[in-house]
Amino acid sequence: MTASPAFEPIELRSDNAAGVAPEMLAAVAAANEGSAIAYGGDRLTAALRELVRDVFEHAHAEVFPVVSGTAANSLALSALCPPWGSVLCHESAHIIVNEGGATSLFSGGGVMRGLPGDQYRISPQAVQQAFDRTNWGDPHHSQPAVLSLTCPTDFGTVYSPSQIAELTALAHSRGLRTHLDGARLANAVVAQRCPPAALLTHSGIDAFSLGAIKNGALSTDAIVCFQPEASEQLVYRVKRAGHVASKMRFQSAQLVAYLTDGLWLRLAQRANDAMAQLSTGLRALDMELLAEPEANMLFARVGAEATERLKASGLLFYEMPGGVVRFVCSFQTTADDVAEVLRRAEVALS
Repeated sequence: MTASPAFEPIELRSDNAAGVAPEMLAAVAAANEGSAIAYGGDRLTAALRELVRDVFEHAHAEVFPVVSGTAANSLALSALCPPWGSVLCHESAHIIVNEGGATSLFSGGGVMRGLPGDQYRISPQAVQQAFDRTNWGDPHHSQPAVLSLTCPTDFGTVYSPSQIAELTALAHSRGLRTHLDGARLANAVVAQRCPPAALLTHSGIDAFSLGAIKNGALSTDAIVCFQPEASEQLVYRVKRAGHVASKMRFQSAQLVAYLTDGLWLRLAQRANDAMAQLSTGLRALDMELLAEPEANMLFARVGAEATERLKASGLLFYEMPGGVVRFVCSFQTTADDVAEVLRRAEVALS
């Protein structure tokens, strides 16, 4: 017989581990009335397109629901990057570290190039150095084709609109297209206290992944594309990759609910607020944070022994190399949850 755990587990592994927001479950249920034309020809998918154009302030934006962030990133990048091109991203970016070469697969061979930058953000100097090292026009060398930013970064820091604009201007000056991995986009928008378009449309982003699953959706993220030529490609690329759902109305229903009346931002605000409370408390316990958490996740160096004590206290989190732990809050993380995490952490770290 297995012994009962001494502590009730508290979920800090990932916002992917959270449930579905009630509003999005209700939207799926509401879409389950009658019949609708398949493969995106339904009224909800048409409504989603107009909603995306309104929220992101771009009259020609196109939206493509897909089932994962990896699909959103790799398919968007495949439409932006030719097979002989390369994608410049931060060396810690999800697209180069955690997506199994999906971008290279769907682009037909695009090369991923990781660049440095403090606080896990690409620096303009690193981009310029990459340009300076490139043999432009030389077919023996991969040609930079896309600059991809991750916001929030994979270590919880956030680019400001002005930082994004500086980087995209530099990229566009050499003819590169620009992409943003927005797996936790709502958390970044809330953190910056700016309109969504300020972080994307007005900052020079050509295409981005619209993350929703981490923030309360059931089964869909999306690609949003402002670049007409890339959008034309995505019509076919998304289909060839098997991401055009036959009953797309259920995916579109989630995203319509997500973007309507600011629901996505309210859900993200809960997660960000919980992380702010958690990081303040952990800092008071002298825990070493790798970066200032600006959204809903943090990384801390605690060592092997403290890691084991934190695990024994019932906290669920990811272990990283070098005695580092990752904590992530979701829209379901409550103030009471955080207070209990801090209570257990104080004992474990003492």
